[in-house]
Amino acid sequence: MNSFISWVGGKKLLRNKILSLFPEKGTFSYYVEVFGGAGWVLFASGRHAETEVYNDTNGNLVNLFKCVKYHSEALQKELDFILISREQFFDAKEQIEIRGLTDIQRAARFFVLIKESFGTDLCSFGIRAKNVKKAKDYLKVVSERLQSVIIENQDFQKIIKNHDRGNTLFYLDPPYYGTEKYYQDKFKPGDHIRLKDMLDNIKGKFILSYNDCGYIKELYNGYNITEVDRTHNLVCVGGGSTKPRYKELLIKNF
Repeated sequence: MNSFISWVGGKKLLRNKILSLFPEKGTFSYYVEVFGGAGWVLFASGRHAETEVYNDTNGNLVNLFKCVKYHSEALQKELDFILISREQFFDAKEQIEIRGLTDIQRAARFFVLIKESFGTDLCSFGIRAKNVKKAKDYLKVVSERLQSVIIENQDFQKIIKNHDRGNTLFYLDPPYYGTEKYYQDKFKPGDHIRLKDMLDNIKGKFILSYNDCGYIKELYNGYNITEVDRTHNLVCVGGGSTKPRYKELLIKNF
């Protein structure tokens, strides 16, 4: 199934390649998405393991996932007012900062920002047609998929430490090197080293997504690195229909 949202750095186009690198099903009992985002890899399977964990440091994003999981009908009702509207988009952007909103009210406004912003930047209104009724109805399907998923809102170091076992598979999709400013999360350039130091000492297996650059190749020298590419969704050459390719790395410790 598909994710119910888009997100910066989402893995819709690479999920099948990432899944092809997974260990054989049944060889791991815990599956943990450390930088959850839109959860494209999570949603790509009906269930990856007996225990699944979705984690992200973005509180609004985690609140949205929790409301979809536990209160999908109430969230759908709150979203009855949705229109593709510039005025509504900027109302939601302003209102989400107001103290006193319920979790469901905050989730609904964040959903509007995701659905109606350009490139999911949550700031600028994107002028394009969308089937908002279909998006709203899909939340019930997503809720059913999330029923067995543990949803966390922790720093990556804490989530890895809490769930690290010999039979754990971590999938990690951190902010890419040199692009940290495009993420709302407080991920600093030095955190790339903190993440590497953490992964050097885990008991479980990991698959890690990164941009293809010399710094990351050198940092993870000695690990199993696969070079892949995908179309660059937000860029067209000369305004035409042909999109350039974007190179990425998939790194694993097994």
